[in-house]
Amino acid sequence: MYTDPAEYIRTTIRSVPDWPRPGVTFRDITPVLQDPRTFRVLIDLFVYRYMRHRLDLVAGVDARGFILGSVVAYELNLGFVPVRKKGKLPFNTLAEEYTLEYGNATVEMHTDAVRPGQRVLLIDDLVATGGTMVAAAKLLQRLGANVVEAAAIIDLPDLGGSEAVKATGLPLYTVCSFGEAG
Repeated sequence: MYTDPAEYIRTTIRSVPDWPRPGVTFRDITPVLQDPRTFRVLIDLFVYRYMRHRLDLVAGVDARGFILGSVVAYELNLGFVPVRKKGKLPFNTLAEEYTLEYGNATVEMHTDAVRPGQRVLLIDDLVATGGTMVAAAKLLQRLGANVVEAAAIIDLPDLGGSEAVKATGLPLYTVCSFGEAG
């Protein structure tokens, strides 16, 4: 029996060695989402953290950030904004390109997704190199939003992403982390 909810979540995350390529350990949140008790504990961790913040919206990063962000937004009685991969939104968009370890990628939002001054929580499943989270925050800020905090289930600190996010001045909250040894 676990008394620490974060450790309970961490032990439920599946580690898949050598995926998507040799030497990489994929951290799979599917078991967390599949079990109703574990999923509720995870969502409650986020809800309890943010229920006293004055927020207007939750923005979720494509695609697993949609799962978390939409449920957290619902529980906090807030609207939800998707930050999508390039080419997935049908209306006028604003884009932000970022660098990955193997190339470039782009995220987009509708130009009317947020209003200037709105306070936004940005959420995704994990922080690896930080590129996606930083690009999503820049998009929100370009539209005039005040990104209050970035949040994720997992931090992979050995990849430097959490430090990259914090270096922009954006506070970051993660439920658990996995380093080289674990």
